[in-house]
Amino acid sequence: MVLAELFVEKRRPPEALWSDSLVSSRLLVYEVWAKLHARGLGEALGEQARALLGGLALLEMEPSVLARALEPFPRPVRALDAMHLANADFLRRRGADVSVATYDARLSEAASEMGFELYQLEEHDSSR
Repeated sequence: MVLAELFVEKRRPPEALWSDSLVSSRLLVYEVWAKLHARGLGEALGEQARALLGGLALLEMEPSVLARALEPFPRPVRALDAMHLANADFLRRRGADVSVATYDARLSEAASEMGFELYQLEEHDSSR
């Protein structure tokens, strides 16, 4: 979601998402910066990236989460998505009400099959 917002993609989260209480793995920070640097946009979008990431509560890479990511998921997922799902599962097991926000079909399907509510995302006019 952070990358979709930074790159002003047609499919990006509604503005309301950013005022919600958002939690992600610290892994997201590395994903965002790796993608920005790969596209040569670290300097141009760095301040905005720091602002978006600064609005998130970040979970550290806890051993129980890492262990969960090694277990099977209802559908095959990529390694980084396994980490995100493991973090969501960690939060839910501790009583948090967790919704998953993603445009990735594979991740959406796995999250749904795990019983997570999917955050309703919309498309925007990318002319902003």
